[in-house]
Amino acid sequence: MAADLTAIVLTKNEEVNIARCLESVKGLAKRVVVVDSGSDDNTVEIAKSYGADVYLHPFENYARQFNWGIDNTHIDTKWTLRLDADEFFTPALCSEIKDALIKHDNDDVNGFILEAWLFFMGKCLKHGGSRKKKLMVFKTGFGRIEDRKMDEHTILSSGCSIELNEKFEHHDFKDLSTYVKKLNWYATREMQDYMEERFVESEMSLSNNEINQTRSKKRFYYKAPIFLRCWLYFLYTYTVGREFLNGKEGFIYSFLYHLYYRVLVDAKIYEQIKNPKPFEKTGDLK
Repeated sequence: MAADLTAIVLTKNEEVNIARCLESVKGLAKRVVVVDSGSDDNTVEIAKSYGADVYLHPFENYARQFNWGIDNTHIDTKWTLRLDADEFFTPALCSEIKDALIKHDNDDVNGFILEAWLFFMGKCLKHGGSRKKKLMVFKTGFGRIEDRKMDEHTILSSGCSIELNEKFEHHDFKDLSTYVKKLNWYATREMQDYMEERFVESEMSLSNNEINQTRSKKRFYYKAPIFLRCWLYFLYTYTVGREFLNGKEGFIYSFLYHLYYRVLVDAKIYEQIKNPKPFEKTGDLK
């Protein structure tokens, strides 16, 4: 029997991922809301075939799109799930979430943090810092995404969060060209956050110490010399961080995400400092 939970999924041309995503939470979520930002493939049709309520809304950034979903899709379940189209829940995780929802129905635990197994080019990267944690399940009315262009977290207005044991899969079935294009899109958004000096504590309570730790590390990173910090970060994560144990796929991921992406962010920062110009809306990934 499905839990008293609504899953919100943001989509844009996710026909290769969306079916597996929705199938994985079919027995968990009482309702699934898909907020689509203009797919021109079969994403919407597939979502509707799984019984999802589909809403169309122009994309500005992830945080505002998700918060729009919270505010405008008439959620009446006790719990809300933040889910991406390339994320998939195992039966064991669904079972653990159901138990946790019942156990913490009437206490001050208002959110659950989940950890991902990251799959890249078909391989699960089990070593190093490739595993991501984020607050994904929260009591409706107690959670929102902080208004940032990148590195946005779910913030609780009150109460606390706990971490569950079972992991979900982050497995994007799109090709490498799409991934590289996405990194360029991400880099523009991170540059804008940096230039707006937004690596500061949110006005809402940061109830998760891990968020504070992440922000502190990022502030420390940006104090290092531009461009040199990219190489130091890549070498550290690949060697000391043991990401070399992930094989060829792990090398490609580490090179692209921890070096190429970080150089691209620095290059965009350098360009903006040399030739300041008003920021254009990054919009959705084309």
